[in-house]
Amino acid sequence: MNLNKITNRLATIYFWGAGIVIILILAWFLVRILGAGLPHLSWHFITGKPQELTAGGGVGPHLFNSFYILFLSMLFATPIGIGAGVYLSIFAKKNKFTDLVRISVEALSSVPSIVFGLFGALIFVNWMGWRFSILGGSATLALLNLPVLVRVTEESLRTVPQSYWEASLALGSTRWQSIRKVLLPAALPGLVTGITLVAGRALGETAILIYTAGTSVSRKFPDFDPFAIGETLAVHLWYVGGSSLAPDAKEIAQGSAALLVLVVLVFNLLIAIPTRMVQKKMTGEK
Repeated sequence: MNLNKITNRLATIYFWGAGIVIILILAWFLVRILGAGLPHLSWHFITGKPQELTAGGGVGPHLFNSFYILFLSMLFATPIGIGAGVYLSIFAKKNKFTDLVRISVEALSSVPSIVFGLFGALIFVNWMGWRFSILGGSATLALLNLPVLVRVTEESLRTVPQSYWEASLALGSTRWQSIRKVLLPAALPGLVTGITLVAGRALGETAILIYTAGTSVSRKFPDFDPFAIGETLAVHLWYVGGSSLAPDAKEIAQGSAALLVLVVLVFNLLIAIPTRMVQKKMTGEK
């Protein structure tokens, strides 16, 4: 057996081993979280209102706020992030300015979320007078997600073969038609991956929302007022784990953790599966 075959065998074993280790870690994580939290999940727990001093409270308002803030933040960030990524990938000329923009975007994507939280508290909560609100939390989350969406969009479009773009233009399509009907459908899997990642990050974010959305919920449920205070499920999990006076705080924390994991998993599936079907339809793949 020559050296190349030995190297190939070792590399194969290494990559298989790495994959198995990751799967085992994820499985252990799910078993621990879901095993401890699923027994505490019930319809009353998922839809009920929280109790501060008595047992039996629910997380209905927190779950609603999580999706409401997620929806608003993605509504703000997705059009701007994808538009900026399209501009940098297709329209922007290669010069010092665009290089500076790319460096700035990459630098912003690595900034800790608590820094965005302090920025949001300064701008949206204090300077703009929104106080602790769903809108302030959503706007700050949008700022957190923008750099990731810009980079994911740009890189996804760059993976599309240049021949697609050239063929579309050669057939008489305008740039907008080529982007809308050729490049974006071809780059859709990468775009969906990026959107799913930032959405999952938004669902589990705490530091930003503690400073901008608050640590309590509105008395009205559901409350669609964007200026209402909006504690999310992740923030409630943090609060219950450290400061709650409820006698069943541990059970609430375990149930909230399991519910949050399930919500993220289901949300990812609900995005990935229909988008894959649409991508097949748009590209004519069978």
